Amino acid sequence: MRYSPEGLQAFVEATALGSFSAAARKLGKRQSTISMAIANLEADLGLQLFDRQARQPVLTEAGRKVLGYVQEILAASERLDALSIRLADNIEPRLTVVLSDAYQFNPDNAMLRDFEQRYPDIELECMASEAGDVLDLLQSGRAHLGILVSQSAYPPDIGVARLPEQSEMGLYVARNHPLARQKTVTRAQLAGHRQLYLNTYEGSARAPQGRVWSAPDYLMLLEMTGYGFGWAELPRGMVAQFSRTHLVELTLRGWPRPISMDAVWSRPKPPGPAGLWLLERLQQGGAGK
Repeated sequence: MRYSPEGLQAFVEATALGSFSAAARKLGKRQSTISMAIANLEADLGLQLFDRQARQPVLTEAGRKVLGYVQEILAASERLDALSIRLADNIEPRLTVVLSDAYQFNPDNAMLRDFEQRYPDIELECMASEAGDVLDLLQSGRAHLGILVSQSAYPPDIGVARLPEQSEMGLYVARNHPLARQKTVTRAQLAGHRQLYLNTYEGSARAPQGRVWSAPDYLMLLEMTGYGFGWAELPRGMVAQFSRTHLVELTLRGWPRPISMDAVWSRPKPPGPAGLWLLERLQQGGAGK
């Protein structure tokens, strides 16, 4: 490659995070190293990528045009790395997958049975987490592969693949909750009762106002809802599996609503052959098989 991979990565991270110092912290390098890597990339390209006159570096017009190409190069490099891992067949001894409760990962489906037969000696660890907590587990190296409700944006060091299956979210209360007696409900009626909402360890960017309680995962929200403490937005598949007889689904315009699911992984520390095999099966629609 004519251009240094370090320079390309530094450029993408500095653009995403808004400063060279933030990119240095993210990549575990000195700020001077990041500045030099970007300066070398600019010299190789013969272009100025950042306007450095402002307090924080701002992409030039050339930088904005170059960014998409650099992202394509890094994505191609990532695919090449994944191919080399599969071809080397150096199977990892342990695979940790962190799952959102919104994804119905059926333990009896064919995908996991095929995984068990293909990789009988691997220790498979399944964890439950949501949203930013999934990404934290991947970035820290605690997990190798994640499945979560699709996010509006991801950090540049996170690889993403949209899964073919969709889940559905519904609004629920306990059978003895006052709202359970309503044939249909309005948003004004919901506002008059406590909301139970998802609040991950990373924190919620959309914390509701008013009377609220929160929990870091949907299973705990389901239990709180079942005790009658309020209403909650919950995965319909999870309710059907664990609490069909204890909860009532509320009827409100626009609900239930479909949600997309993504598979995610760390680009600097990608899964091994077994994890990549599982990722491919997930992209083929493995949950319901």
